[in-house]
Amino acid sequence: MTTAVATPARTSSRHLSGFWVVAVAFLSLMAFGTAPTPLWPIYQQRDHFGATTVTIAFAVMVVGAASSLRWLGHLSDRLGRRRIIVPALLTGILSAVVLAGWPSLAGLIIGRLLTGVAIGLMASTATAYLTDLYSEARPDRTGSRLPGLVATAANLGGLALGPLVAGVFAEWVGAPLHTVYIVFAVLMTILLGFVLASPETVDTELADQDRPVRFAVRPGQLAGFGAAAVIGAFSFAVLGLFSSLGAIIVRGELGITSHFIAGLVPFLAFAASAVGQLALGKVALPRLITIGVVLFPIGLALTAVSLYHASLGLALLAAAFAGAGVGLLFKGGVTQAAIAAEPASRAGVLATFFVLSYFGMGLPSIAFSLFIRHFDLKLTMIGFAVVLSVGALAAVLVARRPATTVQPVPVS
Repeated sequence: MTTAVATPARTSSRHLSGFWVVAVAFLSLMAFGTAPTPLWPIYQQRDHFGATTVTIAFAVMVVGAASSLRWLGHLSDRLGRRRIIVPALLTGILSAVVLAGWPSLAGLIIGRLLTGVAIGLMASTATAYLTDLYSEARPDRTGSRLPGLVATAANLGGLALGPLVAGVFAEWVGAPLHTVYIVFAVLMTILLGFVLASPETVDTELADQDRPVRFAVRPGQLAGFGAAAVIGAFSFAVLGLFSSLGAIIVRGELGITSHFIAGLVPFLAFAASAVGQLALGKVALPRLITIGVVLFPIGLALTAVSLYHASLGLALLAAAFAGAGVGLLFKGGVTQAAIAAEPASRAGVLATFFVLSYFGMGLPSIAFSLFIRHFDLKLTMIGFAVVLSVGALAAVLVARRPATTVQPVPVS
């Protein structure tokens, strides 16, 4: 009787195939998270609720994601990457089943909450898992930028594809409030099987012996981290607006009833964000955030102008400029947060950064929907653009200041 022994070549192949499986799973779950974007007007017509209810349904996902990141995001360092990715996909599948089979507002809220939990688990783990898998598959390419590029493309590319795919289904396939979620449920179920066959990369026994402080910033970097968090929150506020109310604004202000177009606008915003990050990935941090803080208000200003001069082309251009600015600012915020972190607490610091960013995605959108109940939409958009642009500029200026010497700030 002979015992099969895994050869280095076979092990490398498993890790490389696992790398691409996890990348596709990451992309698919993020796409599922933004898929309802062009469907919100359909929900409005069917259930007769207003913009505030839509933003609350959207914000519930944000709460789920932020809570998942805050309380569960660090667990992959102890329990293993695959043991977090699998529950993320299972939760995503359950969410899709709830959204497809429970058509009431309660079902929508619960389904979106589960979506947020799934996204939080995936977002907190997938990038580290991709880095681990690639390092095992290609040990001779230490420091390669490929895992980071793939993680960015999967994250933002998935967020971009969700509205586009759902827009296609809503425009040309029947029963979009069911079929979209069923398709994603099937896709995530298939990917779940492949993820289960992927190798684990964390030695859980060693990880259990070393439990670093979840949050600790380096001396003099507390203000830098705070500025990074503000940059992340203000950046995500724009993406939150496009994701929650973008389709409703396209339909109500531009008079365009096409569900595909309703999905195309947020697609461009997220896609431009991804392209900006990938294209300028090697640019130094100060220059990166400077370019971002210039594009950011231009995109917001064009968005406001597109409401006064109803034009699809202008709306698409605005989404592209705003998305590119968001992508560069957010990448700068992530980099600044990582610089501010104590090395042993980097995962905890980044998890906190993402939690604050996700709250930025939800709360301003709710505030926006409340304001337009009492004030003109166009004036509200101008105020929104001014506040976010000035806030982002102030945060960038703080982030570029030299660090002051203070003691580390640990938070367990």
